[in-house]
Amino acid sequence: TIRPVRRSYYDPSSAPGKGVVWEWENDSGTWTPYDMDVGITIQRAYEKQHPWVDLSAIGFCYVIDFATMGQINRQTQRKRRVRRRLDMVYPLVSGTLPKSQSWPASPGAAAAPPVPACTCPQCLLVMSVKATVSAAGPGTATLQPRKAPAAPPATSKAPVPTPGAKAPDGVAVVRGSLKPLAAQGGRRQAASTPALSSAGSTTGSPPGAGKAARPGLGTLNRSHLQRLAIAQSRVLIASGVPTVPVKNLTGSSPVNPALAGITGILMSAAGLPVCLTRPPKLVLHPPPVSKSEIQSIPGISHTCRKTTKKQAKKGKTPEEVLKKYLQKVRHPPDEDCTICMERLSAPSGYKGPQPAIKPDLVGKLVKCSHIFHLHCLVAMYNNGNKDGSLQCPTCKTIYGVKTGTQPPGKMEYHIIPHALPGHADCKTIRIIYNIPPGVQGPEHPNPGKSFTARGFPRHCYLPDSEKGRKVLKLLLVAWDRRLIFAIGTSSTTGESDTVIWNEIHHKTEFGSNLTGHGYPDINYLDNVLAELAAQGITEESLAQEKD
Repeated sequence: TIRPVRRSYYDPSSAPGKGVVWEWENDSGTWTPYDMDVGITIQRAYEKQHPWVDLSAIGFCYVIDFATMGQINRQTQRKRRVRRRLDMVYPLVSGTLPKSQSWPASPGAAAAPPVPACTCPQCLLVMSVKATVSAAGPGTATLQPRKAPAAPPATSKAPVPTPGAKAPDGVAVVRGSLKPLAAQGGRRQAASTPALSSAGSTTGSPPGAGKAARPGLGTLNRSHLQRLAIAQSRVLIASGVPTVPVKNLTGSSPVNPALAGITGILMSAAGLPVCLTRPPKLVLHPPPVSKSEIQSIPGISHTCRKTTKKQAKKGKTPEEVLKKYLQKVRHPPDEDCTICMERLSAPSGYKGPQPAIKPDLVGKLVKCSHIFHLHCLVAMYNNGNKDGSLQCPTCKTIYGVKTGTQPPGKMEYHIIPHALPGHADCKTIRIIYNIPPGVQGPEHPNPGKSFTARGFPRHCYLPDSEKGRKVLKLLLVAWDRRLIFAIGTSSTTGESDTVIWNEIHHKTEFGSNLTGHGYPDINYLDNVLAELAAQGITEESLAQEKD
C-alpha cells in the first residue's frame, strides 16, 4: 500500500520551533502529545502568562488551567494532568533548502549548508548508519548495529534457530526461502543502488579483516538476514524509535515475511526508522464460561434489570418546579446572564417561545448561588427532559433527581471466574447491556423516527472488589435513571439516530488495553465514580433508591 506523506515547517517562535511539546495523561498513566495546532495554541497562551486557555475556539471542549497544570472537560468537569516538555528538538533549517541528492553523496558533490546536529536517539542511529556506509566506501553499503558492551568475537557464529524454535517477543524473524527475491534484488541493485551487505561487530576481528570483500545481498542466506533484522530491531527498540507493526509475519506464504524483513533493512540503511514487530493481540472477551461457573453478586439482588420509558412527573408547571430551587433577587448584580448573555439588570434576551413569566425577573440557585433570568431558566427547563430536575448551566450542580433519555433495554450482571489484568487477586464482574432498535419518543432528538442500536449486546467488565461492587451499584442507579445510553450521533462511525454512550465510560476489553477501554488502568474506578457524581449519582443516591 502506497500512501502520500508530507513535511511541515513551523515558525521558529512557535512551540515546535522551540522544541516545546504539550502532553496530557491518558487513563493508563502514560502521556499523549496534543496535536501540533493545539500545542501551539496552548503554548501561545502560556507565554502570554494567561491563567488558563479555553480550547473551544478550535473545536475542543477543554480548558487548560496553567496554575494546576490540568485539563478540564467543560461538560463532565473531569480533570486530567498536562505537562510541558522542553526536550523535543526541532530541526531548524536556515536559508534556502538544500537540493535533494542521492545518498550516499557522490564524490565531488557540493556540500550543503551546515545544519545543527540533532541528538535524539533516532537521529544518532541514522548518523551511525551513514557513518558506517561512508567508511565502507561508495561501492558497498554496510548495515551494522551499535556495538554491545561485551561483543562476542567475530569468529563465533550466532545460533541458527531450528524449524520449531520461537523468536523473541516483539521481534520479527525473516522466514522462508529468499533465493528468488534476493537474486531479483541483486540484479536491480547492480543497475541503480549500492548493494547491501551484512557485517557484525569488528571488535576482536583480526587485522585486515575489514578489507576483505563482504558478501552482497544476493549471497545472504536466511540465518544472515535473520541475525541482521533482529540486531537492527533491537537497536531501534532500545533507542526508543517507534515501531511499525507488520501483521503478516505469521502467514503461511514465505514471500511476504521475507519481503517485510528486507524492506525493513533497506529502509533502515536509508536512514528511515523502521522496526518489525508483532502487533499485540486484542482480547475483548474472557475464556468461555459455563452456566454453572456464573455466580450472582453478594449484596445485590437479582442478576438482570430492565428499563421502560419513565414518564415525567405531571401536574407541576416549570415555574412550580423552579420555585423549589430558586430565590428571587430584587437587586441583580452588574454582570451577564450566562444563558442569554444579556446583563442581569436588563430583560432576558431569549427569543424563543415566551414563558408565562416576566422577562426582567432574576433568581439565584440556592446551592451554588449562580444568578440567571427566571425567563431563561424556564426556557432551558422546557427544552430539557422536563423530569422535575434542574442542572446549573455554569457549574453543573444538579437540583432534584436527574434522568436521561435512554431507550428501553436490559442490563445483566454476574461474576465470572477469571481475573482482569492488574486485578489478579479477585474475580470479574461482567455486565451485559442489550438495547434493541426502535422508534424515538418525544424526549429524543427526532420523535417518530427509527433509531439503530449497533454493537449490542455490549460486554463490560469490573473487578469483583469492594470498589468494583460499589461502582456496579451506582451503575444500576444510572441504568434506572436512563443515564448510561442516549440517542445521538456516533463519534466513532458518524452515524446519526443511533444508541451511543452517555458520558459514563465503561471497560469493554477484557484481557488487553489497546483501545484505552481495557485493563490495567489504576485510575478507572475513581474516574468512573467522578463521572457518575457529575450525573448526580453518589452513595446518597443508593439510599434514595431504597426509599
